[in-house]
Amino acid sequence: MSEPSFTLVQLRYFEAAARHLSMTAASRELMVSQSAVSTAIAQLERDLGVQLLLRHHARGLSLTTAGQAFHQRVLDFLAHGAELVEAARQAGTELVGPLTIGCFTTLAPFRLPGLLAEFENRHPQVRVSMREGEHSALKAALRNGECEVALLYGYDLDDDIDRLVVDTAPPYALVSPDHRLARKKKVALTDLAGEPMVLLDLPHSREYLQSVLRDAGIEPEIRHRTTGYETVRALVAHGHGFALLNQRPPVEATYAGARAVALSLTDDVGALEIVVAWIRGVRLTRRAQEFVELCRSLYAHPHR
Repeated sequence: MSEPSFTLVQLRYFEAAARHLSMTAASRELMVSQSAVSTAIAQLERDLGVQLLLRHHARGLSLTTAGQAFHQRVLDFLAHGAELVEAARQAGTELVGPLTIGCFTTLAPFRLPGLLAEFENRHPQVRVSMREGEHSALKAALRNGECEVALLYGYDLDDDIDRLVVDTAPPYALVSPDHRLARKKKVALTDLAGEPMVLLDLPHSREYLQSVLRDAGIEPEIRHRTTGYETVRALVAHGHGFALLNQRPPVEATYAGARAVALSLTDDVGALEIVVAWIRGVRLTRRAQEFVELCRSLYAHPHR
C-alpha cells in the first residue's frame, strides 16, 4: 500500500467545503482565498484518484458518494488529530480540548445542566459547547460533525447511529388544578376520553403521544398544538385541555404561576428510552467517551 500524499491542509480545506457545500463559505471560514481552497481540493482529488465534490455553476457544491464517505472519515481523522496534539501538549495531565454535545429540546432543561456541571467538574480543561434541537436536526448534526454525541429519545434512530440507553421516561397525564381528576394520583387513559387535548407538536413526539391514546382505544380531540413544552403546561394549567408528557418537573407551577397537576397512568404504556448517541463506526474522542460514561454512571442504566 502506497503512503498517502495528501496534507492536513488539504483535508481541512475539503472538510470545510464539504460542510458548507460552498468554496466561498469555506474560504471565509478558513480566512484564505477561494482559489487556495479550490486548488487544494483539486490536488487532493488527483492524489486520491477519485472525485469528491461536484461543482455546480452558481449553485455551490454537492458531495459524490465517495465524497460523503470520505468526509465522515476526515471528520474522525481531524478530531483525533486535534486530540493527539492536545495529548502531546498535556501529556500526563488532565483531559483537554473541545467537545460539542447535542440534546433534544425537551430533554435539555431537565438533563443537560446537571450533566454539564458534573462533566465540567471532572474535566475542567474540556471546552464543552452544546447544540439543542429536535430529533431530525440532531441526527443531521451527528452526521455532519456539528456534535460528537447527543442525548435524545431512542425512537427513529437509523442503522448508522449507535446508542446507549441511559434512562427511561414514562408518559404521564397533565391536568388543571380544578379538573375532575386532579385529586387523584393515578388515572387510566380512558378517564380522559372525549376531553380536549393540548399536544406537544414536535416531530415524532406528536406521533408518539397520540399513539399512546390510540393504543388505549381513544381518538385524541386536539384543541391546541404547540412546539413549546412550557406552553403546553401553561395551557393545561388554565383549563384548555389535558396533555400527555414524558419529562416531569419537580414542581407544579408554570412560568405564569398557575399550577399543572401531573398524574401517573395506570395503563401499561411503554416508557420512552433516553439514549446517548453517536455515529456508528466513528471512534469517539476520549472527551466524548468520558461523557458517555458519565451518562451511564449517573443514570445507572448500563444496558445497550
